[in-house]
Amino acid sequence: MKHLFKVALSWIKKETGADRSIKSYHRSHHISIEGKPNLDVSAAKVFKGDPNLYNPEDLLLSSLTSCHMMSYLYCCAQNQIEVLSYTDHAEATLVVNPDGSGKITKVNLSPEVVISDSTQIELALSLHRKANELCFIANSCNFPVYHHAKCVIKTIKPNSKTRFY
Repeated sequence: MKHLFKVALSWIKKETGADRSIKSYHRSHHISIEGKPNLDVSAAKVFKGDPNLYNPEDLLLSSLTSCHMMSYLYCCAQNQIEVLSYTDHAEATLVVNPDGSGKITKVNLSPEVVISDSTQIELALSLHRKANELCFIANSCNFPVYHHAKCVIKTIKPNSKTRFY
């Protein structure tokens, strides 16, 4: 089964005077997806973009993090694991070559998952591997995605304590 996703990108030159060098053009543009709010995007600050806007690297990492979470929640549901919350603080490493080319060389996901059943800790942690196998975005990347997962137990009883694993 195939699915088609469409995006429209719009960029218009802003007058910046007579300077036509690579450093003078603005990097901000709009991405439109039918039926959704427009995204204002720029280059990363380090590449002379607007630091207040999303950049392609932000969006790639966000897509990967979001897709992994959805794949993970799917795996947990298949295994009757009740996930109470899921957070992640992901990092992508970008290497730029002397010729100006570059690429993301690795991503570190650091999900912290809160579940309610302490007997499911090992299974909950192991499902990150299965989620990575299912993740559409991870399967589309040519760099390694590492998982540094934590599982937290939160019992719903009076005077209960949260335990980290």
